[in-house]
Parts: sequence; structure tokens; C-alpha cells
Amino acid sequence: MNKIFISGGAGFIGSNIAKKYLDTGNRVVVYDNLSRKDTEKNLKWLRSHNKVRLQFIKGDIRDVKLLEKSIKGSNIVFHEAAQVAVTLSLENPREDFEINAEGTFNMLEATRNNCPDAIFIYASTNKVYGELTSPKYRKLKTKYIFTNKEYLNGVSESQLLDFHSPYGCSKGTGDQYTRDYARVYGLKTAIFRQSCIYGQRQFGSEDQGWVIHFIRKALRNELITIYGDGKQVRDILHIDDLLDAYQKCINQPKICIGEIFNIGGGIENSLSLLELIEILGNILGKKIKYKFFSWREGDQKIYISDNTKIEKSLRWRPEINKYEGIKLLVDWAKTIK
Repeated sequence: MNKIFISGGAGFIGSNIAKKYLDTGNRVVVYDNLSRKDTEKNLKWLRSHNKVRLQFIKGDIRDVKLLEKSIKGSNIVFHEAAQVAVTLSLENPREDFEINAEGTFNMLEATRNNCPDAIFIYASTNKVYGELTSPKYRKLKTKYIFTNKEYLNGVSESQLLDFHSPYGCSKGTGDQYTRDYARVYGLKTAIFRQSCIYGQRQFGSEDQGWVIHFIRKALRNELITIYGDGKQVRDILHIDDLLDAYQKCINQPKICIGEIFNIGGGIENSLSLLELIEILGNILGKKIKYKFFSWREGDQKIYISDNTKIEKSLRWRPEINKYEGIKLLVDWAKTIK
């Protein structure tokens, strides 16, 4: 029986990880300060599945002593705890730094000191690439598209880092520390620069989780706020496909150690905000109401992950297409309050 340690284990991605490893007979430690709205709902949901092998520790990754004590003896460490919103990082950059940069450093040191043989998975972000001013793009009726040949498959890991926001800086700092701890200390770390992950146990807000946010607004017949022109494009990846990639990495540590992977739905699972609204209108059989506001700082007009590296390295590809995944999420959203 492995000990699985998940920082931010009551969050969207963390709770799905916890459920997966509880179901496969492991001991799971959920380490979370429950500061985010709806995390207590996810914790209750996890406890309903298995109270015996689930251990919950209410803790903050800034609390070094508690973190060091809690992580001891872990076989696999998932670092999912974070301040996740660009907007909040602009309002309070110090707290953003303390959670994302210093918090990640604490996680790495706790692992190095207490379970140095553990596999360490870091959830990074496409925001480390900043506003993406180098690619050329063209505006179509409902979306932006890349026009450079080198971006026809999306953004690869060779793209230069250009953080452009406190959030990008703090997550990028953690990203680079995680990579260097593999090179300098030999930790078994791997970095996933994740695009838009969506799926069950995500409750959504304007700042994070835009797919479920749009869905919940549409179900309640509320006006959806669109910042910018709505033509900005993202590739979306269902949570089950992300967890499959995590597991393939864990199964092949020699391939993954010290590596950085861009991961998202890819070109075939990309869509604009306006296209999502159209899809939701078709699923729900009604006109979706929305309004436009000014662009937000550092917002990428288009970001699509080039999955080439992870597809070749891990023999992984997304299995859930955007239409199937959105329908699944709509069905789940109908069950929550």
C-alpha cells in the first residue's frame, strides 16, 4: 500500500486524484487549508467513499513544521495547492508569492528531507508563457488562430518563459525550482504545464474554471461576463485524461524525472469562449445570455498546448473529446447546488 500525499487535496484536481488512489487501495493524505470555496464539499465527498484509508490534515503549505511532519514516508507526492487566479495575484502579489513560490519550495524541501525517493508531480500552468506576443495570429468570426507554421500544433516546451503577471512569476518560480531539484538533488520530480483542465468536482468562478463557470451561469439563466471579445481560444482537457497522464508518468519515472510537459486538449479540443457558448446553447436548447467587458491584464488571445512531447514520451493522448466532456460536465453540474 502506497502513501499518496496531495497538497490541495480537497480542491478540484486534488480531490479527483484522491478518489482515484483511494479506489485502488492506497493510503491517501489530503493536505489542505480549506481556504477555497467548496473544498469542504469535496472533502465530504471523499470521506463518503473511504474513511479508513483517507487521512485529512488541515494545513497550509506555508506551515513548514506541519508539512514536514505530514509528508513523511510518502511514496508519491502531488503538489496541487496554489493560489490560482491572475486577478487575485494582481491584488495581493505578496500572498501569491508566499503560496505559489515559497510554498512550492517548502514542498520540495519537505520531500527532500522526509521522503527523497518519492515521485513528485508539480501542477504548473500555461501562464508561465505570459501573454504570448511572439506568435502571429489572425482573428476569424468566432476565434483567433495561430498563423506561424511553428505554432500549427500549439505551444511547445521550447517557448520562452515570459511570466507577465505575479501569478505567472510565482508559478514559474515553483516550476523552475521543481526542475532544478531533480538536477541538483536527484529528486524524482516532473512538471506538467497544464492548460484548461475541467471536469467533475470543479465548481468554477470568473477567475478559475471558466468552462464550469459558464455552464453554471447558463443553467441558472444568468448573464455570463466575457472579458475581451470572446474570441480568445484555449484547449480544454478533461480531468480523467490528466489523471491518466499523471499515472503514465508515475509508471515510467525514468522517462519523466526532471522533465517538463505541456499538456492540454490540443488543437482538436480547442475552442473560443464564444464557441463554448454556442455548444452550451445547443446542449441546453436555449439562447445563452452574455455581455462584454474590457480585456484582463496578461490574457492570452490564444493558447493551445502542443502535446507532441508528452504523446511521444508517455504514449498518451486525450481520450475524451470536448463535446463529450462538456456534456458530461453539464450533466454533473445539474446535480450540484
